[in-house]
Amino acid sequence: MDIMNFFNALNAVIWHNWVLYAILGTGVLFTVWSGFCQYRALTHGVAITRGKYDNKNDPGAISHFQALSAALSATVGLGNIGGVALAISLGGPGAVFWMWVVGLFGMAVKLTEVTLTMLYRNTDDPQNPHGGPMMVVDRGVPARWPKLRPAGKAFAVIFSISVIISAITGGNLFQAWNVGDVTESYFGVPAWMCGVALAVAAGLVIIGGIRRIGQVASRLVPFMVVLYFFGCVAVLGLSYEQIPESFALIFRGAFSSLEGTGAFIGGTAGAAFIFGMKRALFSSEAGQGSSPIAHSAARTGEPVREGIVAALEPFIDTLVVCTLTALVILSTGQWRRGPEAEFPVAPPMVSAGASGSWTIAETNPPQRGGGDWSGGESVFMVAVADYNPSTDNNLHKISGNIEITANGQAAVRWQPIESAAAPVLRDSGLYVSYEGATMTARALDSAIPGLGKWLVSLAVWLFAFSTIISWSYYAEQAVWFLGARKTGLIIYKLCYCLLTVVATLGWMKTGTELDTVTNLGTGLMLVVNMPILWLFGWQAMRAYKEYIGRFASGRMRRGEGPPALEQLIRR
Repeated sequence: MDIMNFFNALNAVIWHNWVLYAILGTGVLFTVWSGFCQYRALTHGVAITRGKYDNKNDPGAISHFQALSAALSATVGLGNIGGVALAISLGGPGAVFWMWVVGLFGMAVKLTEVTLTMLYRNTDDPQNPHGGPMMVVDRGVPARWPKLRPAGKAFAVIFSISVIISAITGGNLFQAWNVGDVTESYFGVPAWMCGVALAVAAGLVIIGGIRRIGQVASRLVPFMVVLYFFGCVAVLGLSYEQIPESFALIFRGAFSSLEGTGAFIGGTAGAAFIFGMKRALFSSEAGQGSSPIAHSAARTGEPVREGIVAALEPFIDTLVVCTLTALVILSTGQWRRGPEAEFPVAPPMVSAGASGSWTIAETNPPQRGGGDWSGGESVFMVAVADYNPSTDNNLHKISGNIEITANGQAAVRWQPIESAAAPVLRDSGLYVSYEGATMTARALDSAIPGLGKWLVSLAVWLFAFSTIISWSYYAEQAVWFLGARKTGLIIYKLCYCLLTVVATLGWMKTGTELDTVTNLGTGLMLVVNMPILWLFGWQAMRAYKEYIGRFASGRMRRGEGPPALEQLIRR
């Protein structure tokens, strides 16, 4: 069996819809259990982040704000630019509503998992603490069930390995490859040069450990979020009349099917729910167990305090940054744009060989409005065929690729679709497939020519670099847990930087296979971390309510500190 097919089969199980429902249900549970902790995050959490409760004598290496920035630098990234566009193109505008819902309940999940990590973190060296879900299960299981110590250790090792896989693939290789690909496409700079620049810059940061990562992230994250914010606001200012309609589309699409028009072939409420939830979980990493590793380095004597700060992450990442991207795409109309070219007469449909399999006859594409075809473009046409449950209509995309033949002519090689009845092309329009960040860039360009090219290129560089340095620390903590110390950690950091260059050497033509491995790593983290939350989440809730009780009653102001760990985690 091909290894990638095996990985795809595993991903189908790990990322099954019922797993997503379980995560959402967990968020609802902890929201109700905590008495809607989101309110405390948006009020008390902001005060903590501003440094109101900082104490330089508390154990930890970085401030609350630096810890939040380090965690956000890993989550605010390409998913905020491209993931939102993908969710809208597949699920329609209603996907944005479900992203909001998941982001809201994800705040409770983040609070719980980070509070647990803070309860169980290792502060033997107060200036260099260690923590994460692997520490929770490794210490928590023997404390509750001594005979299950080997099972707890096995869970911790599996989680650590999955963190390393995710850091190497999604946190490093995929980020560097995207930077190289975008920069070479837009500016003609060789991808390997981008890889070298990223590796050197990342090395200068990560060699200094979490302190330097926190310092850099605390400056970089606010800058890149503000930069992206003002770029999006400038576009929205030009299309402000469409903003009310954009919100109306989001709410209508969340609960009913939307009719297909232009490049958008329609979407059901169910599709909006699934794709919105997936993108929000990918973007915020709620329940994945990654950001607790960054927060475990925070300087605090109150475990719950850092959990409240962490709850701000899904709000900033999903309810602010992702919403800006969504409004730009919707208000500019790029999600249902018209065709880039028109055939004088729609090309004929032909049998693709097997019964019930159809495709479009190989054709020469019409002249493109923006210039000649260069080859490699992904295109599609819209056909009327059998009922499509994903769109609640009978519209389908027939995808193809532009190729340049030996005589220099452009030709389209079309993919087949399955349909009992012979499909009929809806019209003669030829659409270019703008997926992910490309659609966002096109939306920005449609309002302010050139903005998409420069803003998205700069954002890709900043977001990718910030993700690389944060995930390097996540993997470093996993490597430390598996037994590496000074020399081993130095070797790991050097190898991590070298992989940044390797990603840009041209061996990878698309990110599809790497994305498959990335999903496997993050999925394993999710599958291991969620049972940890279910087993030990009550401890986080007990600690949270005890903290809020002291805070609300004023006992905290009178100098009363947290109870001993044993009191918080005992039954």
